[in-house]
Amino acid sequence: MNILILGSGGREHALAWAISRNALCDKLYCAPGNGGIASLAQCVALDAEDGAAVRDFCAEAGIDFVVIGPEAPLAAGVADVLRAAGLLTFGPGREAAQLEASKTFTKEICDACGAPTAAWARFTEEAAALAYVRAQGAPIVIKADGLAAGKGVVVAMTLEEAEAAITDMLGGAFGTAGASVVIEEFMTGEEASFFVLTDGTDVLPLASAQDHKRAFDGDEGPNTGGMGAYSPAPVMTPEIERRALDEIVKPCIAEMARRGTPYQGVLYAGLMIGPEGPRLVEYNVRFGDPEAQVLMLRAGAGMLDALLAAARGTLGGFAIDWAEDPAITVVMAAEGYPGAYAKGEAIGGLDAANAVEGVTIFHAGTKAEGGAILSNGGRVLNVTATGPTLAEARARAYRAVEAIDWPGGFCRSDIGWRALTRD
Repeated sequence: MNILILGSGGREHALAWAISRNALCDKLYCAPGNGGIASLAQCVALDAEDGAAVRDFCAEAGIDFVVIGPEAPLAAGVADVLRAAGLLTFGPGREAAQLEASKTFTKEICDACGAPTAAWARFTEEAAALAYVRAQGAPIVIKADGLAAGKGVVVAMTLEEAEAAITDMLGGAFGTAGASVVIEEFMTGEEASFFVLTDGTDVLPLASAQDHKRAFDGDEGPNTGGMGAYSPAPVMTPEIERRALDEIVKPCIAEMARRGTPYQGVLYAGLMIGPEGPRLVEYNVRFGDPEAQVLMLRAGAGMLDALLAAARGTLGGFAIDWAEDPAITVVMAAEGYPGAYAKGEAIGGLDAANAVEGVTIFHAGTKAEGGAILSNGGRVLNVTATGPTLAEARARAYRAVEAIDWPGGFCRSDIGWRALTRD
């Protein structure tokens, strides 16, 4: 079958890697793709958020299946346009995608079905929001209500930080995404990423993973889109997974169906695991990035079969054969990220890095130009590795990092530390 992936990041490169390994895949396209994806798929200069343009391209290229990677096309309703045209599509429609596009919507769904999450309040006026945080005190969490590319969250440890975040967000720092803010109780515990596939009725849990959101070692610095991940995550014990499914994920999916907007695709539950069990931090309506990179490496070609089952409504009884070896990914980012950073810097040593045993490098923000690979984003490379143990996988990943010649890049040196220091 001919398959189109929408997106241009490391998540989409990982999806392309897994899908291309399946014998069902005849011709693979990616729109718009990046410098690394181009080695696996034909990259197409197409606006992934323009449903009509995507639909027309699918007709011209004879596309049989569309996999939507990032959240923006989902929030824009691209899946609705494609399904209306009779195209088999993986990913939720616009209404269901509000689970990521609106923090308020998610909180209302949780309240309606009793899913445990942080106490919250929503504000559109700065004075009222400031009064609320002064009454609540710090630490406290300030979130832009809409899509902010993974950066619209401030975990404020002081009242001053909270006030500055409110002023920035309601003052336009995140555009329309920050026209309202959701202020949440600060939850303590250990964060984990829990992914399920769903066809709107049946639910298939995927392997566990854990992300590292802070920019610097020791979980210091600003929040980012993710600086590394590993799978499996020991914090997601069978009991925690069962409770997350029964108390959070399944009730929310049932509530979406009850409202007439069934959810089909991958649902990513960011969880806080505390003494009382799992609570929902947030939902994302796509594979996490960089968690997708470790999940795809462990699932391999079987991931395409699972995506098709979810899209066709035949997920009941389906199972993925996960590789037993753990996987880890280290994000190499441009100096300055998540703030201002340079683009267009040449990156060398990729062949040597890829030659390290167990290593696969996924491109997140690159472009190919004149035979060279250039940086073209904040998060640029995902140096991903498997090994018989997590420690060995991590050692391989960092050996590959050392082989990469990119003076303008940086990475955390402690990815996987929680699992490796666990008793």
